[in-house]
Amino acid sequence: MTIWNPWHGCRRISPGCANCYVYRRDESIGKDASVVSKTRSYGLPLQKDRSGAFRIRPESGTVFTCMTSDFFLPQADDWRKGVWDIIRQRKDLSFHIITKRISRFEECIPDDWGSGWDNVTVTATCEDQQRTDERLPILLQLPIKHRQMISEPMLEEIDAEKYLSTGLIEHVTCGGESGSSARVCDYRWVRELRRQCVRCGVPFTFKQTGARFIKDGRLYRIDRSIQMQQAVRSGCSYVPGENSGAGISYSLPRWEELSARLAASKFRSSFKLSEADRQYVLEKSPDVIRAHAADFVRRRLSAESPDKDGRQTPMKGHPVFTAQHAAACCCRGCLEKWHGIPTGKELTPQEQEYIVDVIMRWITEQLREM
Repeated sequence: MTIWNPWHGCRRISPGCANCYVYRRDESIGKDASVVSKTRSYGLPLQKDRSGAFRIRPESGTVFTCMTSDFFLPQADDWRKGVWDIIRQRKDLSFHIITKRISRFEECIPDDWGSGWDNVTVTATCEDQQRTDERLPILLQLPIKHRQMISEPMLEEIDAEKYLSTGLIEHVTCGGESGSSARVCDYRWVRELRRQCVRCGVPFTFKQTGARFIKDGRLYRIDRSIQMQQAVRSGCSYVPGENSGAGISYSLPRWEELSARLAASKFRSSFKLSEADRQYVLEKSPDVIRAHAADFVRRRLSAESPDKDGRQTPMKGHPVFTAQHAAACCCRGCLEKWHGIPTGKELTPQEQEYIVDVIMRWITEQLREM
């Protein structure tokens, strides 16, 4: 990875900027980060070594551009044309631009931008729901070849699924906030955004926990040196088709605990076996009903990313369908939220057996209430 900062300094624009690392770092050396200035690295991608070869070569990896500022900052308008000229000359490099000012994009691009340049990725920062709903619609309608989303620092749970479902966002990254004044990042928020990415087939990276990280309701204070390491250890990042979720550790709930939670849910507890369902169960043997449940689970739930996940289980038509909704075994998202079984992985035979057991346990208890 290569970092290229043609200018330095920025102006705060939204909640994600409150504890900006650039401001923290500059303040530690007595510098004012709100002062925007052109840097000595302005022409870095065109610099050559003694042999006449470019110092930054294609094998050096992605060139992250303007990491101590914002590429579309108004104060940098006079310098941006020269940077576009450099990017145009280095078509052999991939440039990655992360911005909170996606709204300025169209007024800041070169005349020959057309439908976008193949070697430029533009990422919109979406730290909360408001910024997500403001910035992603703009990102999606702009002429850009490669689009990404980043939620860092992640300040609350975010619903971005309607934007991810367009297929236009190539990658999502999220992470917590560092520094002594860091705001909390809750692992539930990370997992929910990940679930959305899995359903939409979008690669997801959990970059870092941040300094104050909540997991299972407990607040952890994590040293800066291991925040990225802890995120990697969680196994939460996702690459479609690689069974990535298999690396996430979890424990299955006991039936008594699960049953109590289901009973406390107005939606889950509203499901009951109809009289026709009861008769069907009584007419068939338990082995037949169990076989039906096993078949439904295998065909509709077991894949890493099931087709139409969230809508694959009918609301009625078979007692097993009713049981799946009642026991939160109807889709992979519910299996993760209620049972802990991660999305983005193929269900093991043992997990499938567990789900069938839960379905049959619920049906059996319904019959007892007759």
